[in-house]
Amino acid sequence: MHAKRAGIALLLSISLLGLFTACNSSSLAQSSGKTNVVAAENFYGDIAKQVGGEHVNVSSVLSDPNVDPHEYESNVENGKAVATAQLVIQNGGGYDEWMKKLLDASPNDNRSVVTAFDIAPQKLPDNEHVWYSPQNVKVIASSIATALKKQDATHAADYDANLKKFDDSLQALEQKISEIKSQYAGTPVGLTETIFLYQTGPMGLDVKTPGELQKAIAEGNDPPRTRSPSPITRSRMARSKFLSTMSRPIRPSLASSSGMRRARTFPLCL
Repeated sequence: MHAKRAGIALLLSISLLGLFTACNSSSLAQSSGKTNVVAAENFYGDIAKQVGGEHVNVSSVLSDPNVDPHEYESNVENGKAVATAQLVIQNGGGYDEWMKKLLDASPNDNRSVVTAFDIAPQKLPDNEHVWYSPQNVKVIASSIATALKKQDATHAADYDANLKKFDDSLQALEQKISEIKSQYAGTPVGLTETIFLYQTGPMGLDVKTPGELQKAIAEGNDPPRTRSPSPITRSRMARSKFLSTMSRPIRPSLASSSGMRRARTFPLCL
């Protein structure tokens, strides 16, 4: 009951703050000469810095990799930052619902909002981590540039030039993906995380790990006994040429697969 009251009080505080600050956000930006940008997560904040360059002030709510965005509880300082922002960038898709609440608490018709999940052309079932797809990142960066030009048309040419530099910086990654596809398309692989599916598709790799097993491991759970790898599944996984893992131990239920013991392991660090 106390927690509920505290949550209501926080939203009321943020709402009142929005009433006083939303109408002043434009004048604050004009006085600094820069566009205020708030990103829910620092990887989106980094894109905004590269596209916005010297014309933006960027702050990211979450930058600690040990903080789970799904469980984060926003505070008044977060609300103040959102209320005075001209551009807010969020992931969406259930990843950072607290940001939606902050936006709703301080409505502002002049504020631009970029929701990555909504505009990402490549999505996976039950996986909202859309920034792991280079294709998605380019679309997100383009949307950020468009939003910045709307807020600050004077420096539109700079935003376009910075966006081109950003896109060009992804060419090496896209080239590597193309090389892997040309050399290894159809190669059987094993995964311990659904997140790598954002790359295996463009690479043309043949994922042998069942989706339910990937999901269980990604969530830190052992698969239910009825969902554990069957002899047929283990046989398929045994033909995998390499295994993609996160930077944490592989669960015994997966490591016991003879194929996984033989496969080359490539850690996918976050």
